[in-house]
Amino acid sequence: MDLEDLRLAVYRAFADTGRPPTTEDLTERFGQSPETVQLGLRRLADTRHLALGADGRILMAHPFSAIPLGFAVMGARTLWWGGCAWDAFALPNLLSTEVLVSTRCPACSRAHAWNVGDQEPPEGDQVAHFLVPAARMWDDVVRTCGNQRIFCGPECVDRWLATTGDPRGYVMDLATLWRLAQHWYDGRLDRGYVRREPAEAAEYLSGVGLSGPFWGH
Repeated sequence: MDLEDLRLAVYRAFADTGRPPTTEDLTERFGQSPETVQLGLRRLADTRHLALGADGRILMAHPFSAIPLGFAVMGARTLWWGGCAWDAFALPNLLSTEVLVSTRCPACSRAHAWNVGDQEPPEGDQVAHFLVPAARMWDDVVRTCGNQRIFCGPECVDRWLATTGDPRGYVMDLATLWRLAQHWYDGRLDRGYVRREPAEAAEYLSGVGLSGPFWGH
């Protein structure tokens, strides 16, 4: 089956409904066997367009997520799970619509919410903390996304790390997080989307003010 048709079917289902299509949905749509559909999904996962669970279910099609990992993203008619801070802030940019992004500080459980659009970053003194370095993010993508969180401030980051015993990762303000997310997924809902090569990714990251060993350059 055509992998680009399959990729677009997954992404557009997420965009329209907030949920991934099931194997049965895709089998009916494409007139293919479940085995053929699953093979196609695994090939898309191998090229990092999707993340699949052990049972073959679609867990993520970045920036969309089928599982809650700390963020809810509410549009005018659709509710999405934000897989991480990066993806939650990317959704309004990819979808060209303002959304309400909500979460809780992992350290103190304080609730936070922002109106996030695609024109300018939201206001706030909160910070995002990314635990897993860029070079290791796909080793366990669910763990990676589950540890890209927003905290009340640096003090809460330090308190949380003292509790978990994890090393300090990368801390950025909301404006930097928004710039990181703003164009990272450009074209992902269009036919012919191509993932960035490492050099292109490094150039993009440098352009939004992110560099150093954590980001691989």
